[in-house]
Amino acid sequence: MAIIGLAPAAHGANRTGRMFTGDQSGDWLYRALNDAGIASQAQSIDAADGLTLHDCRIIAPVHCAPPDNWPSPDEKRTCAIWFDHELARLITMRAVMCLGQIAWTSTLAAARRLDWQVPRPAPRFGHGARTQLIRPDGAVIVVLGCYHVSRQNTNTGRLTRTMLDDIVNTLQDLAGS
Repeated sequence: MAIIGLAPAAHGANRTGRMFTGDQSGDWLYRALNDAGIASQAQSIDAADGLTLHDCRIIAPVHCAPPDNWPSPDEKRTCAIWFDHELARLITMRAVMCLGQIAWTSTLAAARRLDWQVPRPAPRFGHGARTQLIRPDGAVIVVLGCYHVSRQNTNTGRLTRTMLDDIVNTLQDLAGS
């Protein structure tokens, strides 16, 4: 399985060496992953803290800290080759959780560039949205939408712990099937 999202790079990943680490978004994400049995521990402090993920990879469509947390089209294009490569390498993946609209639209665009079958018109992002992609080898990948674990969403109640737990548990169920 994979989790795709923009991590608050300036505050966490660049400083700690791991995406979604060292800030509130990581606290939310890794707690939910631990509760579902995907992460070995609920806290992520830095890349040397012993945390491991079980059959899961976290990747980002953009590797910079864009202004206002919204990457420009040029930033997305620049990082697309790396994102495509990361997605293509996940040959046993059966389920993807996209944290936010940018992750959702970037994943659908990457799938098209990789010649995967993507529904047309493109499925709209929303919390709990679900679509299927089909790789050239016939493997079906289920894509789940989840509001981003940003403070903007968690502090306002747009994303609650129950909402996140439900999506993470669905991801785990789909990845196992």
